[in-house]
Amino acid sequence: MFRVLRNPLLFFPLFCIFSIVTAQKTHPLDPLTPFELIQVQTIVKKSFPSSQHNVSFHYVGLYEPDKSLVLSWQSNHHQSDENLRRRAIIIVRIHRKTHEIIIDLSSNSIVLDKVYNGHGYPILNFEEQSAASMLALAYAPFVASVEKRGLKVEEVVCSPYTIGWHGGKRANRVVRVMCNYLDGTINLYMRPIEGITVTVDLDQMKIIAYRDRITAPVPKAEGTDYRESMQKSPFDSKLKRITVVQPDGPSFTIDGHAIRWANWEFHLAFDMRAGPIISLASIYDPEKDENRSVMYRGFISELFVPYMDLTEEWYYRTTFFDAGEYGFGLCAVPLEPLRDCPENAVFMDGYFSGQDGTPGKISNVFCIFERYAGDIMWRHTETGIPGKVIREVRPEVNLVVRMVSTVGNYDYIVDWEFMQTGTIKVTVGMTGLLEVRGSIYTHKDQIQEEVYGTILAANTIGAHHDHFLVFHLDLDVDGDANSFIKKNLQTKLDKRSKRTSYWTAISETAKTESDARIQLGSGAAELLFVNPNKKTKLGNCVGYRLIPKSEAVSLLMDDDYAQIRGAFSKYIVWVTPYNKSEKWAGGLYTDQSRGDDTLATWSQRNREIENKDIVLWYTLGFHHVPYQEDFPIMPTLSSGFELRPSNFFEHNPVLKLKPPKQIYKIWPNSSVPPDQ
Repeated sequence: MFRVLRNPLLFFPLFCIFSIVTAQKTHPLDPLTPFELIQVQTIVKKSFPSSQHNVSFHYVGLYEPDKSLVLSWQSNHHQSDENLRRRAIIIVRIHRKTHEIIIDLSSNSIVLDKVYNGHGYPILNFEEQSAASMLALAYAPFVASVEKRGLKVEEVVCSPYTIGWHGGKRANRVVRVMCNYLDGTINLYMRPIEGITVTVDLDQMKIIAYRDRITAPVPKAEGTDYRESMQKSPFDSKLKRITVVQPDGPSFTIDGHAIRWANWEFHLAFDMRAGPIISLASIYDPEKDENRSVMYRGFISELFVPYMDLTEEWYYRTTFFDAGEYGFGLCAVPLEPLRDCPENAVFMDGYFSGQDGTPGKISNVFCIFERYAGDIMWRHTETGIPGKVIREVRPEVNLVVRMVSTVGNYDYIVDWEFMQTGTIKVTVGMTGLLEVRGSIYTHKDQIQEEVYGTILAANTIGAHHDHFLVFHLDLDVDGDANSFIKKNLQTKLDKRSKRTSYWTAISETAKTESDARIQLGSGAAELLFVNPNKKTKLGNCVGYRLIPKSEAVSLLMDDDYAQIRGAFSKYIVWVTPYNKSEKWAGGLYTDQSRGDDTLATWSQRNREIENKDIVLWYTLGFHHVPYQEDFPIMPTLSSGFELRPSNFFEHNPVLKLKPPKQIYKIWPNSSVPPDQ
């Protein structure tokens, strides 16, 4: 995966802030403002005056207040609470040591400075990735290797790859730089330069090892450029103009980071590691005349992408942890109106810290819009009553929050979709460019060995790989004391009927963490999170159920070093007790980690989870066998999951919902609906 020139923000200078209104924050989960990021930068550099030129910022984010304080603040109608102090957590490198710092922003003071001495390193920042890549291009042996291949150095673009862990002793903080070729295309990913490895020590910022092992043909540029302007005889699909019109404006309101729409309220924040964070999601119940909690906090915790190519230059560089090593939020890109988002979208910006702590801005990092695509929320046509035809239809209109993260070659489209029925639907779409290896082969019939992938074009092998996105979903179903229930469908025999068999649902409440792990083919048909302390009028526990759209889990051996680090990919479902410090499924320090601070290791404690404040971890998995249609750029492949109310309401919550007023245009051979 190409890891440096993947983000257009690198081509813009980090912005300077000259005048900022420092209004008091009103929400305890708001992300840090640009002013607060500058405040953090000033405090850290002032606290380490002799190290100002050796302080490298790798993560700056909100230090999340205690959950109890946030819930108390919410239940007290946002009354100020002096215990809800604004704090920031900062991870910096100072003289080759990792410091974990917590700053109290109200007192301008450091309340914690802890040096981390364990395995693993923090997120790579853009500036050091770019610097490492530039080292290779100015390195004489590398230049000689490029020229030996008959290539032009000025057409070479390089990128750093994290090296993972493969059983060795503790290594310095290094990356390996690999390179691709342009010369006739902008699709550098389809033109890898195989066999050259440049090892760079990031703390010293110097090359410490170099190897030129083999020479394989660089795939041709022809047919790889995906830009519209470069297509010869472009195909016109003859689609006529299309748009989305809301003449009365959007139905949602945004107050800071709080969003209200239809029966939903939630908080949206940007984090440079996780990307979008949805918090305090609640839904209004008209029968009870109250907002009822559904989810306290939801976000992508980690994105594990192991490749199956075991050749010399590939095995160590293709077990990526895109959130913990590169920052899923850091790799977010500005969304383009009318292309990435529809005409009725509203946009929000996001802020992060650069290597020296200076704030950076990602414009239009989120878009929020109402989606209406002609789908049906519910309907029925009744023809059984003599002399009557009764038809009732409700069109489906949903609210979508979208972000796109371009992590190297792949673009991940993340949609959080809120439905009036109470369902939260999460969809991840993958598009962009495959990771390919240069090869001597030009036809499938020539291949007589394991090439770990599919031949996609001449001299081009698309590697088999996986994508595992693990979501941290702190569900608070009508309160924070919940239980996890697995319902298994079992076939039963009954000789009292002329029918001899039927199926029934057998419920099993998970007592501990080990009871809650769900793997592919486990037989569990219904996965429920219920509040055992709240019941409907009919006596059912109120709940939400998880509906997976994918059950792909890792096929790697448990003792594979990559799998040890990404062990969360073994199960699609984990359930743990809430713990404020357990946020990152791959560990806080993921680069070169050894799997000793992960979801899988936390869960080994086998803690009690019945009628507790619990967290659902859902692993959305993709096994990707490349096909020729994925070349030179891949059409979007999507999957996701739903969180759907299950005995949460007394009846259909949208039974009394009025349909939105429609704007009709009569086209030839069509008519306005009869009831208009």
